[in-house]
Amino acid sequence: MRVLMACGGTGGHINPALAIADIIKKKYPDAEFLFAGTPDGMEAKLVPQAGYKLETIKVAGFQRSLSLENIGRNIKAVTYLASSGRRAKEIVKNFSPDIAIGTGGYAAGPVIRKAARMGIPSAIHEQNAFPGVTNKLLAKEVDHVMLTVIEALDFMDKSKFEYSVTGLPVRSDIMNISKSDARKRLGFDDSFTILSFGGSLGAGCINETMTEAVKWHTKKGLKINHIHGYGGMGKDTFPKEMADAGIPLKSNRLRITEYINDMDVCLAAADLVICRSGASTLAELQAAGKASILIPSPIVAGNHQYHNAMVLGKAGAAVVIEQKDVTNEKIIAEIEALYNDSDRLAVMSHKAAELHLNDTSERILKVVDKLYAKSKSKAK
Repeated sequence: MRVLMACGGTGGHINPALAIADIIKKKYPDAEFLFAGTPDGMEAKLVPQAGYKLETIKVAGFQRSLSLENIGRNIKAVTYLASSGRRAKEIVKNFSPDIAIGTGGYAAGPVIRKAARMGIPSAIHEQNAFPGVTNKLLAKEVDHVMLTVIEALDFMDKSKFEYSVTGLPVRSDIMNISKSDARKRLGFDDSFTILSFGGSLGAGCINETMTEAVKWHTKKGLKINHIHGYGGMGKDTFPKEMADAGIPLKSNRLRITEYINDMDVCLAAADLVICRSGASTLAELQAAGKASILIPSPIVAGNHQYHNAMVLGKAGAAVVIEQKDVTNEKIIAEIEALYNDSDRLAVMSHKAAELHLNDTSERILKVVDKLYAKSKSKAK
C-alpha cells in the first residue's frame, strides 16, 4: 500500500497525520508513505524526525486585515496559489499513491484536492469541533471525512459527504501509568495534584494566574502538589516571581519547569489539569480521565479552541473560562472549590473518560481499508 499524507502548519495537524501513519503501518508493515507539506512549517522538521519522507509545496493563507505587511503576505499567497496545482499534481503523479489522507493545514488543500480529482481514494481527518477552512472545502471532494467529535457537523453540510466519528489518536503511554506510580516518580505524596501548562511556548494568561495560584496554596500550607510548565514565554518572568516570593521551583510539592518532557507521567499524577484546549490536549485529557479547567486560546482560527473546550464543558468534564473572563481570583476560587469537593472532581474525571473513544485506531483503519479496497478495485 502506498499512502500519501498531507498536513502542515501546526503540531495540531502534523501529529495526527504521524499517528495515523503509525496506525496504518502496524497493520500494513510494508506500506510506503509520502508526506506533503510546506518547506518552512513545523512539518519540515517533525516529519523527517519521525522517519518519513516529505515532499514540499509552497502554500500560504490569505490575511483578512489589511496592513502593508499583510498585503505583502497576500501577494505571496497569490503567487503560491498559481503554482500549487501544478506542484500538487507532480507530487501525486510521481508517488502514485493507492490512497491519500489529509489532516488539515494549508498544504493539505491543493494536494488532497488534486489526489481526489485524479481518482485517488481520499479522506480527511478533522481534529477540532470547529472545522478548519481547508477541511471544510475538502469535505466535498474526498471519499470520506473522519471527525474527532460529532459536534463538528454543526458547522459542515453533512449531506455533501460520507463521514464517521473516529476520535483522535493519542500516545499509548498516556494510559499506561497509574496515579500512584506517577506521583512516586515525581517525589510527591498522595495529596491533591494540579498540572498546569500553556504549551511549549507557554501562555501569558495561564502563567500569570498560576503565579498567584502557586503563591496562594504554598503560603496557606494547603496539601496541594503542583506541576507547572511555563514555556518559553515565561522563562524570564516565572522563575523570578517564584524567587521573589521565596518559593522554590522544585520541592516535595512543586515542580516548576520551562518544558514538561514527561507529560505522560505528569498527566497520570494529576487530579486537575489547567490548560488551553487544543484538540490533541483534550484527547489526552479524555484518555487519561482528567478533570480540567480550560482556558481556550482566543487567537486561533475560527475560535476553534472554545468550541473544543465546550464539548468537555457541556459534558460536565471541564470548567471552561474564556480568557477575557479570567482573573486570579476566579481561577483560585475554582481550584479551591475542586480541592474541597472530591466528589465533584471524581464526577468530572468520570465524564472526561466517558468521552474517550478507546477504539480510535480500529475506526481509522476501517476507513483506510475501505479506501484501499476501492483503490484495488479501480486497478483491476
